[in-house]
Amino acid sequence: MEELLVGKHVKYIITVEKRKDDFESVVMEHLRLNGAYWGLTTLDIMGKLGAVEQDEVISWVMQCQHESGGFGGNIGHDPHVLYTLSAIQVLALFDKIHVLDIDKLDIAGLQNEDGSFSGDIWGEVDTRFSYIAILSLALLHRLDKVDVGKAVKYILSCKNVDGGFGCTPGAESHAGQIFCCVAALAITGSLHHVDKDLLGWWLCERQVKSGGLNGRPEKLPDVCYSCYIGIFIDRSALCFTEGHVVASQDKENGGISDRPDDAVDVFHTYFGVAGLSLLEYPGIKPIDPAYALPVDVVNRVMLGR
Repeated sequence: MEELLVGKHVKYIITVEKRKDDFESVVMEHLRLNGAYWGLTTLDIMGKLGAVEQDEVISWVMQCQHESGGFGGNIGHDPHVLYTLSAIQVLALFDKIHVLDIDKLDIAGLQNEDGSFSGDIWGEVDTRFSYIAILSLALLHRLDKVDVGKAVKYILSCKNVDGGFGCTPGAESHAGQIFCCVAALAITGSLHHVDKDLLGWWLCERQVKSGGLNGRPEKLPDVCYSCYIGIFIDRSALCFTEGHVVASQDKENGGISDRPDDAVDVFHTYFGVAGLSLLEYPGIKPIDPAYALPVDVVNRVMLGR
């Protein structure tokens, strides 16, 4: 089997960060803070976080904070819980969460009466936002600021007869939403509500002939699901998934794509490397699947180790 091209991926991530005017950079301008999290976490998992200038990164992240307290996807953009979490996670990587005015981050104010969370002031509801809000507050040691019981109850209302979870009650099961819902239940100590056998079968059926995994029935495989699904299933059952990930690398310029021979991007590069971490690929740091950060970072933030 091919090996992970760590050096080329480091170069790719650094190059993406430096580019400002090409097409990929322009179309991703609104979620650049997410991209920073994906790229920097990938570097850390590969043991190469020192390749970036810490003070420069932190200064830019803090410039993405809106006057309302939340973070936008880039400087001058509107705040959203998606970008706020990425800001917290990037600061956690560098052990700099203390630079935040935590009381200014009104994440708890995004919880609705039914226990769900809106992503921003415009009110869109999605179980992704439930997970993101819960994870953000957990990393800040502020989970007591929301009604966790109601949050769990809402997530469970999105569980389907196949054992999976959707984005809202009645929505179809999707591997990405399942990842978010189960991770949120894990953080809140509520995993006993998951039907492990039923959900496990649904997730096992996501593997296709190439060894890759899809997010829903009858869809093409995608590298990102090596992470979304890899957290649930024993490594021995996903032995061919590892090959799908490394086969999706750009062997000349670095980066990982959704599947072999497609264009690479930093999103799939992160999820590909994170998936390999969950599959215990040699030389890769372990990642905590619920907190979506390297285990050593989670231990430092949550346990003070």
